[in-house]
Amino acid sequence: MLRTVCFLVILSCIGSCSDSTTVTTPTTEADTTTARDTTVSTYSEVHRPQLHFSPKAHWMNDPNGMVYFNDQYHLFFQYYPDSTVWGPMHWGHAISKDLVHWEETAVALYPDSLGYIFSGSTVVDVNNSTGFGKGGKPPLVAIFTHHDPAGEKAGSSTYQNQSLAYSTDEGRSWTKYSANPVLRSPNIKDFRDPKVMWYEKDKKWIMTLATTDRISFYSSPDLKSWSKQSEFGKTVGAHGGVWECPDLFTLEHEGKKIWVLLVSINPGGPNKGSATQYFTGSFDGKVFTPFQTDTRWIDWGTDNYAGVTFFNTGERKIFMGWMSNWLYGTSVPTEKWRSAMTVPRDLALQKIDGKYMLTSNPAPELNALVLSESNTTLTGIDGANFNLTKKTGGLDGPARLELTAAKAQSFTVTLSNSKKEALIVGYDQKQNQYYIDRSKAGKVDFVPVFAEVQTAPRIGRNDSLNITFVIDDASIEVFADGGLTTMTAIFFPNEKFSDIQIASPDKLQIGRLQFNRYKSIWKQ
Repeated sequence: MLRTVCFLVILSCIGSCSDSTTVTTPTTEADTTTARDTTVSTYSEVHRPQLHFSPKAHWMNDPNGMVYFNDQYHLFFQYYPDSTVWGPMHWGHAISKDLVHWEETAVALYPDSLGYIFSGSTVVDVNNSTGFGKGGKPPLVAIFTHHDPAGEKAGSSTYQNQSLAYSTDEGRSWTKYSANPVLRSPNIKDFRDPKVMWYEKDKKWIMTLATTDRISFYSSPDLKSWSKQSEFGKTVGAHGGVWECPDLFTLEHEGKKIWVLLVSINPGGPNKGSATQYFTGSFDGKVFTPFQTDTRWIDWGTDNYAGVTFFNTGERKIFMGWMSNWLYGTSVPTEKWRSAMTVPRDLALQKIDGKYMLTSNPAPELNALVLSESNTTLTGIDGANFNLTKKTGGLDGPARLELTAAKAQSFTVTLSNSKKEALIVGYDQKQNQYYIDRSKAGKVDFVPVFAEVQTAPRIGRNDSLNITFVIDDASIEVFADGGLTTMTAIFFPNEKFSDIQIASPDKLQIGRLQFNRYKSIWKQ
């Protein structure tokens, strides 16, 4: 979680904020209709994502505390309800039954006398190891970083500590543990973002914690008392900035359990600013041993940061990230709100040249949003200069474009509007890399780096191409070669993009091209 604290923010509210909140829901048909109409109106604003979660108003950054419980997905997130720029952090809260339609509820956790509520995780304490459960029902337990701004301003090195809150009503209200914090900083300034999992073999909880330039692992029988197990990462991976927002989990590959460690870093990303790297390896309950020491990125674009997976989804690992970058996140040209989350993504592994590589692809739940009447499937196209708008009617809201070709050749997909603004996504065969060029995509001058071209290597080893583009009003997510190379970028055209053009200097022979429009997640 962040990075740079603004001490000009008024701090007097910290001690008086509520420790728990209760969500109220409409009780009459009229109330429900009014709430729905208000939501649709709110989410019709300029640059509003129609496929991605964004808060109704104000500032949002890291997803945290994501958990699946009793058939509902809970998305918590770093939130400042009093401004569209970063301030005293709260935990915002949204709930979904299907991973695509989200209901934003009341703020879950407020700052208090111990500090702001920074990033963390939420678990289902099935065995009631904490004793917080009631009536035989397991509690939800949030583990988060308390960030003391006064301590930081005074020059202390112990201003970040780990604390607990719990819910016995499925996340609708929260009570902070009276003995917080449960893990105090050992004189480390950047000591934050606990991601907790259950380690079944040893019947204990494992906390994966970001500690300056490395990861520290702790264990606990009850989420209250913690013992340090080991450290990882001081001399491996990318170190252009502070390590933060880690995640540790397993994925199955050909019957073998592989451990995956995600680590976000800011700055130091492959295209500047924020990004998330990953490692594969083994974990014995104490020590993470990597299979590789090189740097690998879960997403090469500039706008997928601090992503983690949902707790309690079994073998399936569902990932979401903050769709922005600390280089310009507080400056993007939106008025009432700032930032959105990526679409949910399913993570998996491929083995290439003896190395385990992480893949990510759009969660299949997005298919329920496809407007069947918009389906356009074309085969055997000469992509030297192909106007897809004439075949499909062009863009009118969020869409998905899938492209396959037997041979990887240079090509571009261009989204444009009547103002001659354009976003260009393509593949350069000579450089063997994908790229996103938003230099002429509308508003780009709010920070100099925003207009720079982003690149990503092609990791696939066969000759064919297969790419999926998920397009929203102000973002594009690119999933290439089965999700081995992923890029995410936001953009802000002065008029919505409506036209799609495909071009190739090599006359790319497109085997299959499929275009679908998505229904907005905010319109029922």
